[in-house]
Amino acid sequence: MASRPTPPTLPAIPRPRIAAGLRDAWRTGYGLPELRKDILAGLTIGIVAVPLAMALAIATGVPPQHGLYTAIIAGIVIALTGGSRFNVSGPTAAFVVILLPIVQAYGLGGLLVATIMAGCILVAMGVGRMGALIQFVPYPVVLGFTAGIGVVIATLQLPDFMGLALPAAEAGSDYLDKLVAIVRALPGLDPAEFGLGLATLAVLLAWPRLKLPVPGPLVALAAATLLAWALNSLGWHIETIADRFSWQVGDAAGRGIPPLLPGFAFPWQFPGKDGAAMQLDFGVFQALLGPAIAIALLAAIESLLCGVIANGLTRTRHDPNSELIGQGIGNIVAPFFGGITATAAIARTATSIRSGAVSPVAAVVHGLVVLLAVVALAGLLGRVPMAALAALLFVIAWNMSEPHLFLRTLRSAPRGDAAILALCFLLTVLFDMVLAVGVGVGLAGMLFIRRMAGLTHSSRIHGAAGSDAAALPPEVAVYDVNGPLFFAAAEKAVTSLQVVDPGVRVVVLDMTDVPSMDGTAVVAMQGLLEEMDRQGVGVVIAGLQARMVLKLLRAGVIRRKGRLNFSRNLVQGLRVAARWSGART
Repeated sequence: MASRPTPPTLPAIPRPRIAAGLRDAWRTGYGLPELRKDILAGLTIGIVAVPLAMALAIATGVPPQHGLYTAIIAGIVIALTGGSRFNVSGPTAAFVVILLPIVQAYGLGGLLVATIMAGCILVAMGVGRMGALIQFVPYPVVLGFTAGIGVVIATLQLPDFMGLALPAAEAGSDYLDKLVAIVRALPGLDPAEFGLGLATLAVLLAWPRLKLPVPGPLVALAAATLLAWALNSLGWHIETIADRFSWQVGDAAGRGIPPLLPGFAFPWQFPGKDGAAMQLDFGVFQALLGPAIAIALLAAIESLLCGVIANGLTRTRHDPNSELIGQGIGNIVAPFFGGITATAAIARTATSIRSGAVSPVAAVVHGLVVLLAVVALAGLLGRVPMAALAALLFVIAWNMSEPHLFLRTLRSAPRGDAAILALCFLLTVLFDMVLAVGVGVGLAGMLFIRRMAGLTHSSRIHGAAGSDAAALPPEVAVYDVNGPLFFAAAEKAVTSLQVVDPGVRVVVLDMTDVPSMDGTAVVAMQGLLEEMDRQGVGVVIAGLQARMVLKLLRAGVIRRKGRLNFSRNLVQGLRVAARWSGART
């Protein structure tokens, strides 16, 4: 008799290690050639990161230097402590829709405190080995909320892109109210601002086709800055970073970006909503807990997804739990130097890999390049026009929304998945991303349960082909039960077994193909066996795995001669049924 094959065991989840990415790079061999590649890649992404960090900080509702500080501090700390050799971290567009409401409600200080709380949650997730989180977020949900975030970001940039003046009351309104306010403000369009924004957008879109080694954002913003200077010299007014933002550090003050190194300060010393330093108490932590959880979940999803994409580009593997710990440490440390929320950036990581990066040193160099730009080029950075940054964010929003994948998924995916995609998109745009992800994952789970329930069925077998019993007595019935018996499928599968011909005295249940059984199924099986017992019908359960037999035994389902028996396989079960049938005739 053939023995049942041993079911495969799941691989052990490795213990998370701090700086796993750096260790892996060192073990594979690191010398001067690798250092040279990392420096060149770091220079490339550092140049790209400077305008992106400023633009994303402004979109979040904070002064641009805080985005630069994020790229410096969080970018370096996460690279040195994370689990990926290639991830490049900093401020990302996905966080705009989460962070902007926090800034509007609690100010910069509230955002920094929420970031520290999110960092602690990320560390706890990594220590708890929750690095497989990305596997439980379905693709339609991720695509839906990223596309929705892209639409929201693009819409929020329209006032700066067109030079529109919106009422201050619209700052904290919802998406539809902001859209209505933008439409009402269209008669006040500034042709100079709009023209400069269009010119910047044209350069950003056309530059990649030239395939030149100089980054497109650098060229576009440099040209826009020169054009803004020329227009301002001719009497036009093009708003720049220096026009909108001012700074004060100690006795020093100025406009634009402070030409200073990031300084240490307690996050709660930064201004709250009313402009004064925050007053920390339990109520503040309680109010910021929800936003902190949302930040942590999005940071985990984006950083782990970035790690998976980097794996595909480099044919390597990263440590997801260590990456979560590194992301958490970076988000705990950065706010003490004015940095806002950071996570791995997919576009910057891909650029780093294509530029030849081989280790986290490239991300460290990227942070040092941004640091050098802050110290040496702060004055020039303050002259960048706001319309040009809005154009840059348009391109970022378009790329992250991936409209070609969105439309293709809507056309080709099953109707349930397409509906989840559309719903997550609409919820993100009209409400918020947290609601979209929660509803999307819930609906995807229900859809999965429905599909799995459809795989579970039970049917009567007429004749036992391939068994040792050449012929069965007419009073023996054999049923084949297939699929997982869980709450959504157990009742249907078990209820169909209760319809037994009056002449049947023994029922054999072939449960070889039942991989799992939950509590609902155990209760349903108890009800079935009690009903069979009342009808005077004996039951032989054949082929059920030992762990599920143990569940039934613990629930009080025990062997009874002539009434209930467990057999290792169908052949043994048929022999027992034939013996019982013969004893009853």
